[in-house]
Amino acid sequence: MNTAPQSLRRHIAIFGRRNVGKSSLLNAITGQQVAIVSPEAGTTTDPVNRAMEILPLGPCMLIDTAGFDDEGSVGELRNKRTHKVLDQADMAILVMDQTIDLDYEKKWLDELRRLEIPTMAVLNKVDAIDDVESAVEQIKSTLSIEPVTVSAKNHEGIDKLREALIRAVGDDEETSLTAGLAKPGDTVLLVMPQDPQAPKGRLILPQVQTIRDLLDKGCIITCCGVDTIKKSLESLRGAPSLIITDSQVFAQVYEQKPEGCLLTSFSVLMAGQKGNMKVLIEGAKAIDRLTQHSQVLIAEACTHAPMSEDIGREKIPRMIRKRFGETITFDIHAGKDYPTDLKKYDLIVHCGACMFNRRLMLSRIVRAQEQGVPITNYGLAIAHLQGILDKVSMP
Repeated sequence: MNTAPQSLRRHIAIFGRRNVGKSSLLNAITGQQVAIVSPEAGTTTDPVNRAMEILPLGPCMLIDTAGFDDEGSVGELRNKRTHKVLDQADMAILVMDQTIDLDYEKKWLDELRRLEIPTMAVLNKVDAIDDVESAVEQIKSTLSIEPVTVSAKNHEGIDKLREALIRAVGDDEETSLTAGLAKPGDTVLLVMPQDPQAPKGRLILPQVQTIRDLLDKGCIITCCGVDTIKKSLESLRGAPSLIITDSQVFAQVYEQKPEGCLLTSFSVLMAGQKGNMKVLIEGAKAIDRLTQHSQVLIAEACTHAPMSEDIGREKIPRMIRKRFGETITFDIHAGKDYPTDLKKYDLIVHCGACMFNRRLMLSRIVRAQEQGVPITNYGLAIAHLQGILDKVSMP
C-alpha cells in the first residue's frame, strides 16, 4: 500500500483556521510526527501530504493545509495554495476548536458543498472545552453539520474519527481502466513503443496500470513494439479481442488491426477513468473549429524534463500546425501549474492525467466548461487528427 501511486489514493484534505490543530490531527490520524506542530499561528505554510493506508478504505493521501484565515501578502499566497487543494480533494475534514467563530467555517463549508466535496466536521481540543455539548450544538445549528469531537493532543476520539471518516468516504472507487472493452479470458495485445520519454528500464505508469487491470480480469496479455505487431499477431492462435496502443502510433496500428478487433489507446483508457468522456470527445471534435489565429493550451500532469519528440510539446502541436498553419500558438503548463483564467484559449489538450486523481482531472474539466473552453486529451486529439476517432473503442 505504501507504494501505491498517488493518483490511485483517495485524497483527504484537512482545512481550518490557524492553530485549530490541523497538523496535530494529521499526526494523530497517521500515528506519526508528519507535520510540524507549534503554538505559533501560521506554522504550516505549504500543503503537507502524507500517504498512508486506512483500512478498509485502502491507500489514502492526507493533506494538511495552511490556515484559511492567514493574513498579509504572504498569507494571501498561502490561502491560494490552500484553495488549490480543493481541486484534488475527494474528501474534506473541517477542523474547529474552542475559539468558535463560525464565519470562516461557514464560508468554507458553503464552498465545499458547492463543489460537492464530501465533508465531515471535527471539533478539536475538547480537553480544553468546559461545555462540549453546547459547543457541538452551536456548530450544528449554525453549520447544519454534526462534528466529531476529539483531542488530537491526547489522542482522544481518534478511533471514532477514523470510523466516521470511513463512513463518510464510502466505497466510490475508480472504475476499471478497460471497463466494457475486456472480459475474463480475452486475448489483448498491447503495443508499447519505448520512446525517449519512457523511464529507462521501466514502463510508463498507464502501461503498468493497464497490465494490472487486465491481469485482475484474467485476460491473456501479449506485449509488443510497433515493429513487431505483425509477428505478434501471427503468433496468436486467433485475432485478439482488443488492441491497446500508445496514441502516438494510432494510425500505424489501425492499418494492421484485424477485422472485428477493438482498438483503443492507453490515453483513451485514462480519459475514461479520470475524466468525463463525453466532454473530452466533444473537445476532440472542436479541433475542427481552430483557425490559424487560435491559441491552444497543452496541459501535462507530469513535470518531467522534456526530451526530443515530446508528445505534448512537439508532436501534437506539429500535427495541429500542419492542418491549420504555423501561426497557431501553444502554451505549455505542467504539473499543478494550471491557469485560473482559460478564456483566451480556443482549446485545451490535456495529457492522460495518470499522475492525478480523478477529482483533480474532473476539476479541470469543469473549470474549462464554466469558461466555455473545449477540452480533450492527447489520445482523443490524435485519433481525431488522424481521422480514426469514430473507429476507436471507448471504455
